[in-house]
Amino acid sequence: MTPYFEARNLRKSWPGTRIDFSCSVEKGKMLGIAGHSGSGKSTVLRIIAGLLEADGEDERKTEPAAPSEPLILRLDGRDIGRLVPSKRNVGMVFQSAALFPHMRVDDNVAYGLRCAGLGKKQSRMQAAEFLKNFGLEGFASRYPESLSGGEAQRVSLARTLIVRPSLVLFDEPFSSLDAPLRKKLAADIRDLQKQIGFTGILVTHDINEAKAMCDTVTVLKKGRQTWTGSPDDFNEALL
Repeated sequence: MTPYFEARNLRKSWPGTRIDFSCSVEKGKMLGIAGHSGSGKSTVLRIIAGLLEADGEDERKTEPAAPSEPLILRLDGRDIGRLVPSKRNVGMVFQSAALFPHMRVDDNVAYGLRCAGLGKKQSRMQAAEFLKNFGLEGFASRYPESLSGGEAQRVSLARTLIVRPSLVLFDEPFSSLDAPLRKKLAADIRDLQKQIGFTGILVTHDINEAKAMCDTVTVLKKGRQTWTGSPDDFNEALL
């Protein structure tokens, strides 16, 4: 069966490090990419999102003949490797919520809808309704400065998911939060994934987070995949 998302021959090199990565993710599932800081996890996400070029991408875009073992980024049957970030239908949730401080919560969440051409009133209505899925009913008119860290990350997640991206990338979204809140948000996202059905890739260095949120885990060590398997079999010794 053809995977919903597939990355093959994703490579990136710089002095002292070389990333060589491949993966596939079924629709509605979550892949965890685990590893210590500097292992290349976030770099992989940035290449998938189109925010960073992989080695050989310039050749892939300009050469009439494909190089050997070319980069493959395929999402829902589309080759997204040749597309600009805004055309890939990939959402990303960062370590920082990165909300617009001058916008109300509903306008932050509705930002993608407005960019797609929906009117202000309609987009606000959709955002206010969507916020209920994140336990944020009644937060629509508040501003980011009044939110706790956990609330801000929920708003950031709502902003990402409201435009229905085909793939959601999570770049250690809970790293700045305390352990109890991390655990709760991890469970909440897992529940939302079951409700909404989005497909995701989570970057993490936290074993418990990977076990709580992921269907499959792959381990990166200095850019190399050293293990892939069930989260039930994932342990400290593999990092």
